[in-house]
Amino acid sequence: LHLLIDSTGIKLEGEGEWHARRHGGPKRRVWRKIHLGIDEETLEVRAVEITGSHVGDAPVLPDLLNQIPQHQEIGSITADGAYDTRRCHDAIADRGAHAVIPPRKNAKPWKTVTAGAVARNEALRAAKYLGRALWRRWSGYHRRSRVETKMHCVKLLGQRLMARDFDRHVAEIQVRIAILNGYTALGIPVTEAVG
Repeated sequence: LHLLIDSTGIKLEGEGEWHARRHGGPKRRVWRKIHLGIDEETLEVRAVEITGSHVGDAPVLPDLLNQIPQHQEIGSITADGAYDTRRCHDAIADRGAHAVIPPRKNAKPWKTVTAGAVARNEALRAAKYLGRALWRRWSGYHRRSRVETKMHCVKLLGQRLMARDFDRHVAEIQVRIAILNGYTALGIPVTEAVG
């Protein structure tokens, strides 16, 4: 399993896009954050968490990993720079997976007391040696665009949540994810070699 992780906001009430809340605008806009983990090969959503807009991306990663059964091996986890934290790297290393997370631009090496710190320091060293652009190609970071596409698909089912309380927001998102996984299973072509 190669897991691609990302998050996006979805409007709850008020006008405008969810970005307006972060970058200015009326304070009555409220949105929820959807954190997804998708299988790179099948594009099936394997893990989902819904949080308030005040929760960052990195604290949710261990919860997403807990939704993948412990007996299933995870080969790699690809996420953006917001997940470049000790807790995320340690959670990924605990599952025996390889982290494909770009180090932040001002990143410094960590003290190597955990397996996650060792892996992160190696990525930092490779990014500095190869350059960020080459590191992205070499590491396969470009595959993360597939989770961005899946986020767009989630929003195609509606730009806002209709329910009024948090438990119903979670149920509404779970229904959307089930519908998307159904569509994904129907839409993947079966390719056979001829000749």
